[in-house]
Amino acid sequence: MGGFAERVAAIWYEGSPVPWWLSMLQPVYRGLRALHLAPYRIGLRHAARIAVPVIVVGNITAGGSGKTPLAIALVDALRQRGWRPGVISRGHGGTELGPLLLDDLPDPARVGDEPCLIRRRTGVAVAVGRDRARAAALLLERGVNVVVADDGLQNPSFARDIEICVIDGQRRFGNGRLLPAGPLREPLERLAGVPFRVCNGGVAQPGEIPMRLLGDVAVPVERTATTRPLESFAGQRVHAVAAIGNPERFFLGLRAHGIEVIAHPFADHHAFVSSDLAFADDLPVLMTEKDAVKCVAFASARFWCVPVRAELPASFLDAVASLLVAAPRT
Repeated sequence: MGGFAERVAAIWYEGSPVPWWLSMLQPVYRGLRALHLAPYRIGLRHAARIAVPVIVVGNITAGGSGKTPLAIALVDALRQRGWRPGVISRGHGGTELGPLLLDDLPDPARVGDEPCLIRRRTGVAVAVGRDRARAAALLLERGVNVVVADDGLQNPSFARDIEICVIDGQRRFGNGRLLPAGPLREPLERLAGVPFRVCNGGVAQPGEIPMRLLGDVAVPVERTATTRPLESFAGQRVHAVAAIGNPERFFLGLRAHGIEVIAHPFADHHAFVSSDLAFADDLPVLMTEKDAVKCVAFASARFWCVPVRAELPASFLDAVASLLVAAPRT
């Protein structure tokens, strides 16, 4: 990530003073947000509702917080409880406007990295599109009876039955200010209306559900059969690559396994090309699974990804399933 991104991170999360020009843009953002919501609040427009329950997994801060691992965990938990889940996504980072149902070998440049990852990890029907309701309609044609929306907490055009807000337990809400002076997409008061607040890492605050991301194996990006324990890299120097909302979380996870990290953070959803990873040595290259789906075409034997799984209380997953049973049908 460039110097500008680092300066913004210092302002949002490290206590650096907010420049006057960023402070002046904050009410502009607030006003634009109010204009966006106004037609729904006064009844001129209505959120589209589909015939099955909808769970929206999102956050109120810019950047990643762990939404996609939580969405994957929800899909797995719902299937274990007898549901037939499918996933919709806007397809951030992709060119596809949609709606489009993903096949078994989706192109991340077209549909985005996160939908590709979800499709590969879960095998369930995944659809992308700017219009969430039209994307969801493709899932209903496949027999889906509950839709998980990966992101979309701020989208008033698509009705939902359950909202889940993921909070970065390390960075929390930064300086607590709205974009662009701070990381907040919405005021903190928005959380009062969200029934489930999941804290990814750090220390969960009262009323929050704790979540941990666990990653203990390394998988070849080339998708060969051989895997190895992540701890087998302990004591080695590696290039660590992350194009996620909070790259430092990935680097800290590797260091916790005793790995000597040469960190290479990139902007979230960065479209990798081979030259990005052309390091002048033969050290191993470790990356997130979300990034690996974009590097398969030029991966070598020294490229490894570290899949993570979300660990959540069973009581939380049971509570979500119980609310789905009670959700109204159209």
